[in-house]
Amino acid sequence: MATVVMLKNPRTGIIKKGFFGFSWTIFFFGGFPYLFRGDLIMGLVMIVIQWFTFGFGTLIWAFLANKSYTTKLIEQGYELADSEGINALARARLGISQPTLATT
Repeated sequence: MATVVMLKNPRTGIIKKGFFGFSWTIFFFGGFPYLFRGDLIMGLVMIVIQWFTFGFGTLIWAFLANKSYTTKLIEQGYELADSEGINALARARLGISQPTLATT
């Protein structure tokens, strides 16, 4: 089951939902969730993979999709902005190191 973590871009202030865990939406709907999230290229790639593998590729990608999407947001500059418990769980599941606090 997927868990939701809130992410915030400190430069723009935009808040987005990140996910980690098994993606039931990818499992049932293939590449269409990517299209709704605004990732046109990945959505089309998933639809093609789904077509050529007769749906088997969707089963495999359902285990990888949420981590991939959330990691992509973090690479774009988004930071974890949820409760510390959810942030700690997200860091562990996504393989993100603990942020260091600057000392003044």
